[in-house]
Amino acid sequence: MTSNPTPSRQPEPETRDPEPGTPTPALFCDLGRMGYEEAYALQQRLQRAQIDRHIGPALLFVEHPPVITVGRRGTPEEVVAPEAVLRARGVTVSETDRGGQVTYHGPGQIVAYPLVNVEAIGLHEYMRLLEEAVVRTLARWGIEGYRVPGRTGVWVGKEKICAMGIRVRRWWSIHGLALNVTTDLNHFGLIIPCGIRDRGVCSMQKLLGPECPTMDEAKEELAGHLTELLNLYLEPISLEELP
Repeated sequence: MTSNPTPSRQPEPETRDPEPGTPTPALFCDLGRMGYEEAYALQQRLQRAQIDRHIGPALLFVEHPPVITVGRRGTPEEVVAPEAVLRARGVTVSETDRGGQVTYHGPGQIVAYPLVNVEAIGLHEYMRLLEEAVVRTLARWGIEGYRVPGRTGVWVGKEKICAMGIRVRRWWSIHGLALNVTTDLNHFGLIIPCGIRDRGVCSMQKLLGPECPTMDEAKEELAGHLTELLNLYLEPISLEELP
């Protein structure tokens, strides 16, 4: 899976309801490396178009430069590193409207933003589907991921490998999940990840060493499970061609 693949066709000007059971066409764009604020603005723009029924579902993949994001339930105290340390490490801080508390995004982490309508699925079930997509992705490389009741995300042993948080407007969701593939785990020491003090953070690279998949391999696997579980059919499109 390469960044900004060529689209198979231009998007329809209006969404059409598919036949029951038929996968729903969804725009897909791998944004490559993009700042958190820029990607957030893009999600908001696409969500407005979805609410107005100009486009249907979409799936965005992105890697963010090092950034700490503070969700709706997060507090400044959960960013434990002084500002001088953050500046020295090139890590910015951004407040956001997703659910959850404080987390970290950076290179080597697949951030997936499924922009889908969750009314028929239900919010709780939608989060479980995102978790299941990650569990299946990890299983491809022999990693046993699991859920912890009351703690959204995916865990391996006593360490978290994938954080999640969404925001829904008129049943259309933005934000999504962040799967650590080759992420620099030292940056998680700058925060209290998701407000959890009694468990650590891991990555596929930490667990697999030289057997760790490439980012493209992990993206392809994750995209396949997301589309299967959400009943989508991906239509690749470049950033410039997004409506």
